[in-house]
Amino acid sequence: MVTHIEHRQIVILGAGFGGIGLAIKLREAGFEDLVVLERAGDLGGTWQANTYPGCACDVPSQLYSYSFAPNPEWSRTYGRQSEILDYIRAVATRHGVLGDIRLDTEMLDARWDESESRWRIETSRGVLTADYFLSAAGVFAEAKYPDLPGMETFEGTSFHSLHWNHDHDLTGERVAVIGTGASAVQFVPEIQPAVSALTLFQRSAPWIVPRMDRSTHAVERLLLRRIPLTQKLVRGAWYSLIEGFGLVGFVDNRFRHPYELLGRIQLRRQVRDPRLRAKLTPDYMIGCKRAIFSDAYLPALDQDNVEVVTDGIAEVRPRSILTRRGVEIGVDTIIFGTGFTPLPGIFDRITGRDGLSIGELQRKQPQAYLGAAIAGFPNFFSTLGPFGAAGNQSAVFMIESQIAYIVDALTTMRTRGARRVEVRAGAQEDFVEEMRRRSADTVWLTGGCESYYTSDGQNAGLYPNWSFEYRRRTRRFDSDKYEVGA
Repeated sequence: MVTHIEHRQIVILGAGFGGIGLAIKLREAGFEDLVVLERAGDLGGTWQANTYPGCACDVPSQLYSYSFAPNPEWSRTYGRQSEILDYIRAVATRHGVLGDIRLDTEMLDARWDESESRWRIETSRGVLTADYFLSAAGVFAEAKYPDLPGMETFEGTSFHSLHWNHDHDLTGERVAVIGTGASAVQFVPEIQPAVSALTLFQRSAPWIVPRMDRSTHAVERLLLRRIPLTQKLVRGAWYSLIEGFGLVGFVDNRFRHPYELLGRIQLRRQVRDPRLRAKLTPDYMIGCKRAIFSDAYLPALDQDNVEVVTDGIAEVRPRSILTRRGVEIGVDTIIFGTGFTPLPGIFDRITGRDGLSIGELQRKQPQAYLGAAIAGFPNFFSTLGPFGAAGNQSAVFMIESQIAYIVDALTTMRTRGARRVEVRAGAQEDFVEEMRRRSADTVWLTGGCESYYTSDGQNAGLYPNWSFEYRRRTRRFDSDKYEVGA
């Protein structure tokens, strides 16, 4: 019995900002034979998956949105999860790509077929082949859990912020929060007033700087609606302000001092207890790992029902946690705010022409060309690949740069009547070496900390230069860096 295998010109993986943007811009360029695979039951990517209390973006909404789909109706400076998700749905609907998305369709395996010069993609709902395979899979897709002795014996409730248990009532409970990343900084102030006791296990104190979030006024929204130039000016102002963080990241870490002063002033202003302030004072340079914008986190920690524990965890017991100093703390619920795996497992399921997966390659060393192409993976492009993310700019800005590059690549192929494109290994090696060279003196490597910004002492994938310089490099498809053929 012969099973029918569906063939599409373009298969896109993931229906978040990257996948939706690719579908829209490819259709605008005249590519109609495409499909977007999404394993979840709804589009939105990160903003569909994360529903923990207080979930919001840490980039202002006027910048964390598509440039081709401005939204004058943001209710706050920083968009909250539900509002961002509504925005993505509205953009997909308005641009007519909802019908291109296959929800509840998980990609199980994707392999380049050299004999057929196409991709063979197995999904939870059947097999497809594709001329081009584009990955917009998010990097914050899989929860990271610490290895805690005795965790399997815990009799209470436990969950990760990525998989928030909304059916579990925290009121009056003794709650342990493990981790102090961006998610924990957002949900801790939300749950602190309801719980009887909150114990925050902190390995290293994050840099907290003022967020200054506020509701937008009706007059502001009216001006943005009526005068489009106003919205462009606001977006440009936010872009310039955030781009300036690159001065600390990759120009000279001496630029860190004003930012660190801002963080220290906020810490002194919001935390009265000097012993608690000492615990919450970072011991590394700002920018070495992700600085976090918050006005509510530090005050939440300076409450009578909160204790910050910097001692490590020796053991989890059925109803308690034992610290390495032998202190036993009663716990009803454990919430992990420990971030995400640096390389989601889905990349182990994408295999190139040499039989190696993307995951295998990236574990050897972060490698890609412009974060958009990988040698050994013909007819494959991605968003936010290694060295395609910025530590000092909105991810959406970088995604839009990559989308323009990918669309121009496929348009070039169509114009030339070519069927195969693959970045030259030499071009990729030169690019990776440039990234290593430029990263050597960055705060990410010299700032005295470890984070997902780094891997084995090397830059794990941030672009060590200005985002506008990256935009210039990706404005046109540079076919001379690629093998292009029939």
